[in-house]
Amino acid sequence: MSDDTRYEPIECELHDYVEIACLYGYRLLIELVDGSSFKANAVTTRNTKEEEFLMLAESEGQSEVRLDQLLAITALDDGAKFNRVQLRPLPPL
Repeated sequence: MSDDTRYEPIECELHDYVEIACLYGYRLLIELVDGSSFKANAVTTRNTKEEEFLMLAESEGQSEVRLDQLLAITALDDGAKFNRVQLRPLPPL
């Protein structure tokens, strides 16, 4: 999943939650800015010169989401270090 629009990095403080999710391999509810959502396991992050991605493991295999396409992530594991973290403001209606 990649979007061809200009990449807008997420705030460093919020990036830490993505890294924590990868460190612990959390099962996440992923909410995207386009209004869609799905569940997957956080694996790692991947960087290019211009963009950052969250690598995910799903039943269908691995996928990736550009970080600026994430609206929120929710850790679904018992005892997780965080619950729902909103990474972007809600898009206008």
